[in-house]
Amino acid sequence: MGTIENIMIDKPSGRVAYAVMAFGGILGMGKDRRALPWEVLKYDTTQGAYTVDLDPQLLKDAPAFDDGGASFDWEDTDWGQQVHDYYHVKPFWTEPRP
Repeated sequence: MGTIENIMIDKPSGRVAYAVMAFGGILGMGKDRRALPWEVLKYDTTQGAYTVDLDPQLLKDAPAFDDGGASFDWEDTDWGQQVHDYYHVKPFWTEPRP
């Protein structure tokens, strides 16, 4: 369905906040990107990779962002709350640091 293109780390806490999934496009152009809260990824030891058990349409309809996140405001908590609500997971910033 897609590949994890990048991970975004919350600098103050040191936590992985989002995995950036990219799909579609040709030769790196025209890709769609979605930020997935880290909590929706599961590590599959048999595949040696992180997997996501999501309906493809759910992912397609998820909040998106442009240009691979280079100039995106990752600290926008309103947007972050929208993403976490969409996937039905608690925002990482509301959980105590392990």
